[in-house]
Amino acid sequence: MDVEVNLVGVLAGAVVSMAVGGFWYSKAGFGKDWEKLEHIDQKKAAAGAPKALTGMFVLALVMAYVVAHVSYLSYHFFAESFKSSAISSAFWLWLGLVVPTTASNSLFNQKPWKITLIHTGNWLVTLLGMGLVIGMIGL
Repeated sequence: MDVEVNLVGVLAGAVVSMAVGGFWYSKAGFGKDWEKLEHIDQKKAAAGAPKALTGMFVLALVMAYVVAHVSYLSYHFFAESFKSSAISSAFWLWLGLVVPTTASNSLFNQKPWKITLIHTGNWLVTLLGMGLVIGMIGL
């Protein structure tokens, strides 16, 4: 089976990721708590922002590609609408991959659970947003 991935959907999914993350970790979102719990140095963060944002966009493209890829497989297996397949695939990828890796990282690094909730919440909204736009754009 050849898997079809709409690269416009992948690009849109990556843009969604950047938008969600931009809000989530801002002062209007959870930025104050995140900075405090992660001990973020504003000067270092500002200096490293261009490199971090570029790297994050590349990683968001990879993540959106995987969501689109898995959504295509789900769509053909379950015979649901592509949008439904994309959203449910994004949720299950979050639950099965993001939650365990983020939680285990917090456990081993002895991070407060509040930071785990901040990060996993960001990834839930990000992945559902990716799934929605990928599903709406379609194959």
